[in-house]
Amino acid sequence: MFTGIIEEVGEVLEAEEGRLVIGAGKILWGTNLGDSIAINGVDLTAAILHDESFEANVMPETYRRSNLADVKPGDLVNLERATPLGGRISGHLMRGVVEATGTLVSLTPEADAILARYSAPPELLRYVIVKGPIAIDGVSLTVVAKDETSFVVSLVQYTQENTNLTRRKPGDRVNLESDIIARYLDQLLAERGYQTRRT
Repeated sequence: MFTGIIEEVGEVLEAEEGRLVIGAGKILWGTNLGDSIAINGVDLTAAILHDESFEANVMPETYRRSNLADVKPGDLVNLERATPLGGRISGHLMRGVVEATGTLVSLTPEADAILARYSAPPELLRYVIVKGPIAIDGVSLTVVAKDETSFVVSLVQYTQENTNLTRRKPGDRVNLESDIIARYLDQLLAERGYQTRRT
């Protein structure tokens, strides 16, 4: 499990079919082979560890559902190690399983914050609620507005400076993971014959 509190922004050193090499520092401390590291919110396994980088294998399903197919050497990616049992959860519970990609629509300054609007597919947008959690490229954020095709989050200065989100340009794809609790509730209610409202 992850919490969406980004520990480090790493750099893509190599991006080959089925393989990523990520330059990093802090997240390598105490990391062992086989440990989980979220790259832009995607739970991948540390397959090879180097002094200042690590390698991970990427399967076709991951490429289909995430923006990792788009990354190239020099790109910056959000990194988080898996949360230890009993560890502090400062963001929200995340699985590191990207459900779909969305698209950055706009970045609008608002005082010291930046309002970021993202379009999202309807099958994911139905789980997005105002003041509820959403993970964008692995970053735990709170939804502040929503319409039929998109949602808005507010990026505080710390998030602006310590993630890759403000380095994105309109039209860029981002990884999205909705609230797992909402998804479980929806499925349980559907199995019991309740109609759930689709937006």
